Amino acid sequence: MKTNFGIPKELKEGETRVALTPDSVGMLTDEGLSVAIEAGAGDLAGFDDEQYEKAGAKIVSTPDELWANSNVIVKVKEPQKCEFKHFREDLVIFSYLHLAVEEELTRELLKKKICAVATEAVQTPGGELPLLRPMSEVAGRMSVQLGARFLEKQNGGRGLLLGGVPGVAPAKVVILGGGVAGSNAAQAALGMGADVSVLDINSKRLSSLDMFFGGQIKTYYSNPSTIASRVSEADLLITAVLIPSTRAPKLVSADMVKTMKKGSVIIDIAIDQGGNVETIDRVTSLDNPVFEKYGVLHCAVPNIPSFVPKTASYAYSYAILPYLREIGEKGTFVALKEDDSLSCGVSTFRGAITNEALALSLGEEHTEISLLIGFKVK
Repeated sequence: MKTNFGIPKELKEGETRVALTPDSVGMLTDEGLSVAIEAGAGDLAGFDDEQYEKAGAKIVSTPDELWANSNVIVKVKEPQKCEFKHFREDLVIFSYLHLAVEEELTRELLKKKICAVATEAVQTPGGELPLLRPMSEVAGRMSVQLGARFLEKQNGGRGLLLGGVPGVAPAKVVILGGGVAGSNAAQAALGMGADVSVLDINSKRLSSLDMFFGGQIKTYYSNPSTIASRVSEADLLITAVLIPSTRAPKLVSADMVKTMKKGSVIIDIAIDQGGNVETIDRVTSLDNPVFEKYGVLHCAVPNIPSFVPKTASYAYSYAILPYLREIGEKGTFVALKEDDSLSCGVSTFRGAITNEALALSLGEEHTEISLLIGFKVK
C-alpha cells in the first residue's frame, strides 16, 4: 500500500512545533513520497504554507480531510481527545506519546487497533534513544536559559546573575540526571559561568562527564542523602531523570524543597512523564510557566522545546527523517520487521500493548512485537 504521510496541526495547549520542516518534506517528496500538511500547521514554528507547497506537499484545509487521506500521521505531541474520532484500524501514528501518563489515549489506540510508534521509545541496539535525543538537547539547554530568567528579581527569583561577576560568587546549579538533557543543561550552565553539580546513579556516566567537562563540574553519586544535601544548596535545580515508556521517579521530596532558599527555582524536565519533584502537582504552560510553593518557583512545562519552535522543529524533523524514509520506501509492516530500533518504538499494535514497561505501568499484559509482525524479512 502506498504510504501517504499526513502532518496535522498540533492541538496540545501551548504546542508551537511542527513535525516536519519544509526542507525535510522536500527530501521526502523528491523520493516520490506523498506528504500532505494541514493548512497553517507550521505557522507557529515560522514556516508558511507556501514553503511547504514549494517543497511538494499538498496543503489540506481541514483535519478531517488530512486524517482520512493519510495512513501515517506524523506529529510532535500525542493526539488530543478531539482527534480520537479520526482513529481507524489501518492508521499509523508516529509521535511522542508518553502513554504511561496518557491512559485514556492508550485505551483508544488499543480499541482502534492503531500502530502507535512512540518516537521517545525508538531505541538503537546500543541503548541510544535517537528521536528523544534532539528534544532532550533542546530542553536541557533551554532549562538553563529559563532558570536564569526566573532567578531575576522581577520574575520572583532570588535576584541572582547565573554566572556572577568577578568578586561575586556564581549561582549554584544542581542537575539530577546526567543523560542527554542533564549533560546539555550542564554545558549551558557552565557556559554561563555557573557553579554546576550533576548527580547520577551511573558511575561511568559521571566519569565521562567529568572528563568531558575537564573537571569543571562537580559530580555526585545520586542517592537520597546526596540529593537532599545538594538540593538544599541549589539556586537552580534541574531534574532530568527519565525511564523510557514509564513514569518518571519522584526523587525530590516536599521536605527537600522546603530546605531550599526563598526565590530558588526548580525546572522539572521530566514533567511530561510525571516529573521528578513531589511538590509539582500540576503542569504549567508557555504563557504561565511557573508557580510558587514553599517560596520556591516551580517550572513544569511539558513541552519546553516549544519556547524555541524553529530550532526544535528542525532538530526533530532531521532526527525522524531517516525512519520516515524507511517507512515510505518499504511500508510500515516491512520496516518494522527489518528495523529493530523502529520496532522498539511501537507501543500498541493490532489491539495489543507491545511495550513491556508501558504494560507494567498500566497493570496490563504485553505482547512482544515480534509475535505480531513475524520473523525478519532479511
